[in-house]
Amino acid sequence: MRLIDQNGDMHGVVATPQAIALAEAAGLDLVEIAPNSEPPVCKILDYGKYKYEMHKKAAQARRKQKVVEVKEIKLRPTIDDNDFNIKMRNAKNFLREGDKVKVTLRFRGREMSHQELGTSLLNRVKDVLAPVCRVEFDAKFEGRQIVMILAPAEK
Repeated sequence: MRLIDQNGDMHGVVATPQAIALAEAAGLDLVEIAPNSEPPVCKILDYGKYKYEMHKKAAQARRKQKVVEVKEIKLRPTIDDNDFNIKMRNAKNFLREGDKVKVTLRFRGREMSHQELGTSLLNRVKDVLAPVCRVEFDAKFEGRQIVMILAPAEK
């Protein structure tokens, strides 16, 4: 195995019993750092401290991760202009924060016979949100509603 001591100095390729003896002489542990390399790399260090550092690195990586949520905006075919503008403002804010937006357009009763109103409304949504989003899942009928998913545009 390739051995690195507690100071970071490379000892080169060393037999396993000799590496264990060096670790015991230093009062530390022999830890395998890169098992898949040829030959495997081992380091003499305090294993408890090593575990603690790895735990801290993992926690730091988790803290930096952004969980993408899916926010839903529900519309109706007969939505008023002011209500539409408010919904679009909220959708822009969601997209700027990095969340996906699910736009649901629900039909009731006889509105099903005027589906062209729904498709034109969703086209209007696409036009308004085009600068800040891309269409991830285009408009599709699911029963009495049309669903479309928008994702934030790449920067």
